[in-house]
Amino acid sequence: MIERKFISQHIKEFEIKEYIRDNLSRVGLSDVKLQRTPLGEKIIISTSRPGLVVGRSGSNISKLTKDLKEKFNLENPQIEIEEVVSIGLDANIIAEMIVNSLEKFGLARFKGIGHKALSDVMGAGALGVEILISGKIPSQRAKTWRFYQGYLKKCGDIAVSQVKTAYASANLKTGIVGVRVKIMTPDIKLPDNIRILSKDQPAKVEEVAPENVDSDEKMKEILKEDKESPTTVGEEKEAKKKSPAAKKPRAKRSPKKKKSEDEPVEKESSAPEAEKPAEAAPESASEADAGEKAE
Repeated sequence: MIERKFISQHIKEFEIKEYIRDNLSRVGLSDVKLQRTPLGEKIIISTSRPGLVVGRSGSNISKLTKDLKEKFNLENPQIEIEEVVSIGLDANIIAEMIVNSLEKFGLARFKGIGHKALSDVMGAGALGVEILISGKIPSQRAKTWRFYQGYLKKCGDIAVSQVKTAYASANLKTGIVGVRVKIMTPDIKLPDNIRILSKDQPAKVEEVAPENVDSDEKMKEILKEDKESPTTVGEEKEAKKKSPAAKKPRAKRSPKKKKSEDEPVEKESSAPEAEKPAEAAPESASEADAGEKAE
């Protein structure tokens, strides 16, 4: 069945990764990735010490490729090595450093080892870190010691997918001591981290590539458009008032008949008639004055 094929394929990939981790211990191993290409299987190894992984004249790489061909039946494994730049932000490297120091110095200095790892991680720019060391330290009864600093998400999608987590174990005389490291890197974007841009902040200006057309002609055209186009609401209203309104088509009038010379002109005759009452007004006023004198 197809499901069994997928499961067996993933089991094989897990075994290859574990084999590489066991053979390349104490070299600052961060991650192992497997990719399938037309030429064969591609194995990408991320480490903080690429020189130790390669070996003298590539002896370690050639030995590793030979073992992978024999044990896992890989046709043409191609191994690539990537160097890890920010060591302090890699949880796997920090966990390996703690395990190596515990195996080297013992349990007497476990507190100093934990605090040193904290300072290294926070010095690299991490938002928060948590280190758990559990085992028979310092007494015969098992106990878990917690070292933490900064801000670390404990729940939600960010805690599951974006917080870097690593596990490692140290083999000591008293037994196995487990180490768990969680690091919250500075590139994580939190949903509650909202930034409001200030009004004084200058806007970004994009540079446009120059064209073949002369710049002087373009500037003249732009200035003409700016002068013609209204810039404010008031100017738009004034421009609408000044602009000639669309003239409505008028109905055609019938031509007037020319008056003959013999016909009397009404306007001329009506004008003196309108003036007659005005002339009569002073006569009536003089009569009123004469009546007053007689009395």
